[in-house]
Amino acid sequence: MKLKIGLPKGSLQEATFELFKKAGFDFHVSVRSYEPVVDDPELEPWLIRPQEIPRYVQDGVLDVGISGKDWIEDNGADVLEVADLTYSKVTRNPVRVVLAVQESSPIQSVRDLQGKRIATEYVRLTERYLRQHEVQATVEFSWGACEVKVPTLADAIVVNTETGSSLRAHNLRILDTLLVSTPRLIANRQAWQDAWKREKTENIAMLLTAALNAGVLVGLKMNVERANLPAVLNVLPALKNPTISSLSDEGWVAVETILEEKQVRELIPQLKRAGAQGIVEYPLNKVIY
Repeated sequence: MKLKIGLPKGSLQEATFELFKKAGFDFHVSVRSYEPVVDDPELEPWLIRPQEIPRYVQDGVLDVGISGKDWIEDNGADVLEVADLTYSKVTRNPVRVVLAVQESSPIQSVRDLQGKRIATEYVRLTERYLRQHEVQATVEFSWGACEVKVPTLADAIVVNTETGSSLRAHNLRILDTLLVSTPRLIANRQAWQDAWKREKTENIAMLLTAALNAGVLVGLKMNVERANLPAVLNVLPALKNPTISSLSDEGWVAVETILEEKQVRELIPQLKRAGAQGIVEYPLNKVIY
């Protein structure tokens, strides 16, 4: 038996493959291929545009897949969300789906879009948003590059943004955020009822989450003279319980702990001054809570 899994082709592809590799799954695909190979014989991977993955999972063409919350909502897909995976193509920040207009536009709120034209890839999501605000406007599907359409071809756009840099570069102003989106591991509801497929999917979710957890953490180990141990422990964050092991020299111990990587640059000099020696920082692949 194999688990049919859809992976996002396009901007999120590289980050997705990298995450799976950290989780223990090595995917490879040629430039023109839509069928990656993987070192797990129980997986049947397909490379598909993320816009389509929720529909294929809903219809059972795929058992599971990874797609953004934005595309799940835009499709109105009836799928089971197994895991929320906080990663993106550039940062670990979620993507925002925003309504934007030209900086100099007189449009100040969604109410001002009455009778106007909006360009977007998120047609259904945008139409639902307008209905919620009781605004009637023309929503026009765009094949991307929405930013260049304002104001000549459209009065406003609905696009996703990770950093906002493209919007700023095109002199656009955000009016509202429709949705905050992260990639999700989703499953077909019928496939979820299959014991083997469910366990396989849960295993994948656990390993992907563990890889994401490890992405912001590092290990730190050091040798400490027993007389300096209280001072060293006082430097380490209070909520972390380090492992303390005796060394062959009874006057020394080994201290090991897991910390957020951003803390380490401040802590290492303090630990050294407190008496720690042989300080080693090392990366982590997976952390399971």
